Amino acid sequence: MPRGCRSAVSRFAFRRATRTGRVAGMRLLMLGGTEFVGRAVVEAALGRGWEVTVFHRGRHEAPRGVRTLLGDRTAVDGLASLDEDPGAWDVVVDTWSAAPRAVRDTARLLRGRAGRYVYVSSCSVYEWAPPAGYTEQAAVVTGASADSGTTDYARDKRGGELAAVDAFGADRSALVRAGLILGPYENVGRLPWWLNRMARGGPVLAPGPRDLPLQYIDVRDLAEWILGAAEQGLSGPYNLISPQGHTTMGGLLEACAEVTGGAAELRWTAPQVILDAGIEPWTQLPVWVPPGSDLHDALHAADVSRAVATGLSCRPVAETVADTWRWLRDIGGTAPQRPDRTDKGLDPEVEARVLAGPAGV
Repeated sequence: MPRGCRSAVSRFAFRRATRTGRVAGMRLLMLGGTEFVGRAVVEAALGRGWEVTVFHRGRHEAPRGVRTLLGDRTAVDGLASLDEDPGAWDVVVDTWSAAPRAVRDTARLLRGRAGRYVYVSSCSVYEWAPPAGYTEQAAVVTGASADSGTTDYARDKRGGELAAVDAFGADRSALVRAGLILGPYENVGRLPWWLNRMARGGPVLAPGPRDLPLQYIDVRDLAEWILGAAEQGLSGPYNLISPQGHTTMGGLLEACAEVTGGAAELRWTAPQVILDAGIEPWTQLPVWVPPGSDLHDALHAADVSRAVATGLSCRPVAETVADTWRWLRDIGGTAPQRPDRTDKGLDPEVEARVLAGPAGV
């Protein structure tokens, strides 16, 4: 059929629901699919019996069981293999984090060949600083454009959202505003750093308070929600993190200490002591940000009731930690690191110096 005659209505037939409530025989095009979030989505889709096509640059091996198309979205003619492929899909999932025009070009190419476009965005798209309890209706950053090159993370993600909606329309696009993502295959360096630090044992600088509430999403729970959203035909923006207080700083670090053998001794330290030492929250002590701060409200206090109402389910923190530790050991203890993300973790000398002083939680 000539490309200009393709109709989304005629090409994407209704899929019959199984007894589990899942939809059988869905076809997924994953843009990426070899690392972290993309890989989790692919594995979850294969687990549901979906047909999966992965479009990627070929830098990493794609999971078994997928059909592969190679291309580089940043290169001239980088979409050629996708353009020439005769395939059509029920849903496209895109995790792109750089220049929005890459999302624009891909989405425009696919709008007549796919039923729905799911763009994995970020809670960073909200105007700083979002108040505790912010919903999807909170103000978003200004100055973003679907046509722009790389700017900054927040505007790049917002530009990607605009590109998806422009190409597929508000009724056929879903915007997944993820927060902190943890779990197997992590290539950002947060949970892997804590696990390796606990495995070294000895006194560990544990940023307090111990009962500080955290919000995050296991990458596999994120993937399952994305696929469920495609099956339900959901559209619009969704904050995609666990409910507020799903775990605490104590729950996370104690699970890390336990799963790595229990040789670590957690020394709970007051937030002000940490800040006075010049330690950067979130980066040098991954996941942690001081209570009562704009950072904590933005990262650990989003309203996710809309996602919960549409099927979001979050596994216990102990399971996330244990599975990530198992994966980390399987690959030799060193997690992959995205080149566009900063290194995470605290210098041992800085940690020792702070531990030698008064902690005072």
